[in-house]
Amino acid sequence: MSGFYYGHAAGADWREAADRSLQQLGTNGGTLGFLYVTDVIADHYADVLDLMREKTGVAHWVGATGIGVCANGVEYMDQPAVVAMTGQFDDDSFRVFSGVANDQDAAKVALECGGSAPNFAIVHADPQTQQMDKLVAALAKRVESGFLVGGLVSSRGTAAQLADSVSEGGVSGVAFSDSVIIATRLTQGCSPIGPRRVVTGCQRNVLISLDNKPAFDVFLEDIGEKLAGDLNRVGGHVFAGLSVAGSDTGDYLARNLVGIDTQSKLIAIGDYLKKGDGLMFCRRDAKTARDDMARMLESIQQGLYSRPKAGVYYSCLGRGEALFGKGKGELKMIQDVFGDIPLVGFFCNGEISHNRLYGYTGVLTLFI
Repeated sequence: MSGFYYGHAAGADWREAADRSLQQLGTNGGTLGFLYVTDVIADHYADVLDLMREKTGVAHWVGATGIGVCANGVEYMDQPAVVAMTGQFDDDSFRVFSGVANDQDAAKVALECGGSAPNFAIVHADPQTQQMDKLVAALAKRVESGFLVGGLVSSRGTAAQLADSVSEGGVSGVAFSDSVIIATRLTQGCSPIGPRRVVTGCQRNVLISLDNKPAFDVFLEDIGEKLAGDLNRVGGHVFAGLSVAGSDTGDYLARNLVGIDTQSKLIAIGDYLKKGDGLMFCRRDAKTARDDMARMLESIQQGLYSRPKAGVYYSCLGRGEALFGKGKGELKMIQDVFGDIPLVGFFCNGEISHNRLYGYTGVLTLFI
């Protein structure tokens, strides 16, 4: 694994963006490429792929469309843009796959890399796929480390993903053998604003009681007087954090609040609940997201024994410049720590790390 190159650009149309990216990427070749395009040119994804193959000679490509795409230090939103990266991997160290739409597909899809079992995988998925959380967990069981990284396609039109050809639906990606060394970390976009509670009453996604007290009463207590006095300010700022069972790091899944019934004192969230679940209310703002991003970058850097060769980054649509501000975001923070390494990615409709589906997070994976 060596010889990473990348290019990124916006343009007036798909061809201009692709040509500008290729000028930076060059014709250095490689065996595997990562290719992300913004959704405004999703209908030309196959055209971009054909051009990249022709000019670089790289046969295998994976990627996805996003409302935004990113590269080292930059973000592209709401404009025709292409980001691409190629790497020289041993032929028997990776395997591109697609068409995983259910548990049965996850159990039988070919992931072996040459004669080796798959160790981890980078994946892209259609957010409309049924029971995506279970599908991610099933696919993670097929890799020896139990680790997937990736994201759900974000698009206002065609939800296209790429695994040697452009398709829609299910999960696709690339599996790697243990000869490909990576380091990966996740950063949360929220921080807890109350203690960990226990779900004592619920029905499907409706929260009835926490710690044997009405859910709405606990909610008001935890968010504080300022927010409790103006519930219109809660939307988009306060979330339910569902504790991850068995985690020794306090990991949680941030889920939207989708409804509050002040009369019945019920709260509906964007996920199913069961009695005994751990739950804490969380707040999202630029400072907490930036602080956790800095913590994540320090953690991954301290664990490295050499400078990373390249990386991929998958971030929630609710992050980026919309949260951090223009020119001050997470891609700049990554660049400040690791320098100008080849790095590409996109802004997702949900992020995948380990064996779970997250929201409002960033997932950084480095090739070592």
